[in-house]
Amino acid sequence: MTTDDKGLLARLEEVEARLEIGQLPIRYALAVDGRDLDAWVSLFEPDVNCGRHGRGREALRAYIAPQLRWFYRSVHQICGHRVELLDADNARGQVYCRAEHEIGDRWIVMAICYFDTYRRVDGEWVFVRRDEQHWYSADISEHPQAVGFDSWGTTGAPPPLPHSFPTFAGFWDGVDTTELTSGPTRTTRA
Repeated sequence: MTTDDKGLLARLEEVEARLEIGQLPIRYALAVDGRDLDAWVSLFEPDVNCGRHGRGREALRAYIAPQLRWFYRSVHQICGHRVELLDADNARGQVYCRAEHEIGDRWIVMAICYFDTYRRVDGEWVFVRRDEQHWYSADISEHPQAVGFDSWGTTGAPPPLPHSFPTFAGFWDGVDTTELTSGPTRTTRA
């Protein structure tokens, strides 16, 4: 095999990795919206760290099943995905998502960014971790600002985005934003 062939093979492996990783968010969305817990937990590494809830896919299943019963219907729309390959078996990325949830007579809309860590395990790309952060959650009939950007009330604090982006506060530093927003304008990273 020539040096050119090795370079071409390496580039092909990177393209394949990006394509496989790119399927994870939509497979996740389909599993959540279809309430397919088997498919959902299979997207995570076998020894997934669930923090205080334990380790492994069964711990993950025990944690997520009750949460999926907070809402009846859901629609997770993947809006964009950035993948950064770290090496042949590790990557990270960010996924934009608009999610909608039916909760009784309310229809909650959320703007989400998932901060993901991926790993190839036994030849298959899976999630190591998903850190879900929101811009807002509001009933479809509400303006996010009118409900403190958290109509669902699951966090007890204003959602971290966009303030948790490392460049956001610096961009607005020293600028009067009172005419641009009535929402939280904290300048420290969440």
